[in-house]
Amino acid sequence: MEKQHLHFLVATFPFQGHINPALHLAKRLALNTGSQVTFSTTVSAHRRMFPSLSEIGSLETKDELITYIPFSDGYDDDNIGVPQDFNVYMPDFNHIGSQTLSEIIGSLASSGRPVSCIIYTLLLPWAADVARDHNIPSALYWIQPATIFAIYYQFFNGYGDVVKSNHNNLSYVVELPGLPPYKIKDLPNFLTEAFQEEDQFHSIYLSFSQLFQSLLKQRTDKSKPLVLINTFAALETKELAIFTELEMLPIGPSLPLMIDQDSESGKGGSLFRHDEKGYLEWLDSKPQKSVVYMSFGSLTNVKKDQLEELLHALEDCEKPYIWVVRKDNRGEGVDFERVKNGMVVEWCNQVKVLSHSSVGCFVTHCGWNSVLESIACGVVMVGAPRLSDQTMNARLIEEVWGVGVRAELGEDGVLEKKELMRCLDLVMGDGEAAAHMRKMAVFWKEKAGEAISKDGLSDRNLTTFVNSI
Repeated sequence: MEKQHLHFLVATFPFQGHINPALHLAKRLALNTGSQVTFSTTVSAHRRMFPSLSEIGSLETKDELITYIPFSDGYDDDNIGVPQDFNVYMPDFNHIGSQTLSEIIGSLASSGRPVSCIIYTLLLPWAADVARDHNIPSALYWIQPATIFAIYYQFFNGYGDVVKSNHNNLSYVVELPGLPPYKIKDLPNFLTEAFQEEDQFHSIYLSFSQLFQSLLKQRTDKSKPLVLINTFAALETKELAIFTELEMLPIGPSLPLMIDQDSESGKGGSLFRHDEKGYLEWLDSKPQKSVVYMSFGSLTNVKKDQLEELLHALEDCEKPYIWVVRKDNRGEGVDFERVKNGMVVEWCNQVKVLSHSSVGCFVTHCGWNSVLESIACGVVMVGAPRLSDQTMNARLIEEVWGVGVRAELGEDGVLEKKELMRCLDLVMGDGEAAAHMRKMAVFWKEKAGEAISKDGLSDRNLTTFVNSI
């Protein structure tokens, strides 16, 4: 499949959890199809991805596969990333981002590199309007599970009122077409809380609302809106079959495993500097399936009492461990120097860790990238979800796919020492439950590998998409 005449522009929100799957897809497109691909996120995130770039002059850069050109969100000098007040930030992001992305498309056309298709992730609903203004086709790349897409879709297509009217009753059961009954507490908080104007994430709710309105506007008598989704068909067969008015193409899992990570094309994309403690060599010294790996992602800020609980649990569980605690989350005065049984790192190559034979369990916040990576690597999980899709992902892990357990959080959302140790014993022990979880982890690892292998269904779906442009 050669599509060298095509030029894909992949645009994404400046969060690590959005950049990762978008960049993996961009590199797959370039590697597998020969297409020209440009990757675009905000200037501030771009500078963190490429810290050696000069502050003066063009920010455009390249690797062996793709070109990187950032768009402005009006916060170009912010080295921290997205400001804490989303309700202030998002209107600027939407207004300035749409303008500057449009300017990039015009500049590329003027330089003889016209864009053939725009692929955009969630929180960029305006990207479809920008594409339409330039008479360019576009496709949404949904970077959460199909189950979550179905919940949002039904919410914004007639079932939002029942959720809103019962949002304070966490045990209230909601029945959405094509889906099992779910309790309010299982649904994304962007739907159950953020619909209220005073909520700190109200602008995120509005962005999702605009996204699904945009999809509906794209429907015609002759064509359906196209949604690429970072999942694989075997994992969510029923959920993917719900949609008759959309063309859903599962193309996942999109992982860096597909690309040689030691080559230039396999590097880049991280907003955080990887720790140089030699954690992979440390893993080499540990027995198979013996190590607990714990990370709560790029956004979660863990308070001192939670850090203390986790440290005590890890030290007392008598299992070696690697724990990711970001540099920006170490200001609470927790003494990590007293670590004896494990290693605390600031950031790491998560897929390399999960794919290491010594890792036996992943304690995770249940962000979709982490869940998919764990499934693809065949590692069982302990879920400690906080917000967004994480609560549903944790339920799917435990009740649907059978590859882990969901920890019960205590007051103020704290994962207490006793509960974490209970969960670790359950998933890494010698009992029937642990054996079943490990068996299911192997099963889903094989299914994920089949999907993304050459001529696997996800691979074929990506080909179908490219050939449709």
